Amino acid sequence: MGEQLGVFGGTFDPLHVGHLACAEAARVALQLDRVVLVVAGDPWQKHGEVVASARDRLDMAAAAVEGLDGIEVSAIEIDRPGPTFTVDTLAALRTPGRELFLVVGADVAAAIETWHRAEDLPALASLVVVDRAGEPVQDGPAWSGTMTRVPMDAVDVSSTDLRERIRAGRSVEGLIPPAAVRLIVERGLYTAAR
Repeated sequence: MGEQLGVFGGTFDPLHVGHLACAEAARVALQLDRVVLVVAGDPWQKHGEVVASARDRLDMAAAAVEGLDGIEVSAIEIDRPGPTFTVDTLAALRTPGRELFLVVGADVAAAIETWHRAEDLPALASLVVVDRAGEPVQDGPAWSGTMTRVPMDAVDVSSTDLRERIRAGRSVEGLIPPAAVRLIVERGLYTAAR
């Protein structure tokens, strides 16, 4: 049958328990062999807004998933120079015998038609939209291929809020995996005003 690979991209600035819950919900619901968290190098839609360096974000994500079965991290977009586009990442990950599943949250899915070469995405991967419990289910995105909706328990956390907490000296324990918190502290990440 081949490998069924979930691809969950993001800036992960920083990666938090909500990201991991989303990846795990998709992995379990679709019985994926694994989910790869693709850390964006230079995300064109957030150009100039990303706080931590690509390498720091990759290291935090790798630390966060250490020891988790079926979830791993990829540097494919960091290793590729210039702006990063999901369509290029999916094309690079596509191999004979591998089926790709693009994992996104409902908020991201609502804007997927604004992505670079969005019309080419359905030929590369099936779409998996993860809906958080307690939030209204949005209409499906403009997607011509296979799409599956996956429910997930609500996790009230955002990277923006976490950066603010760290900058203010407040605890992020329980919101970011401990190994990633250690890296944030060691490297002094997110302590400057931004």
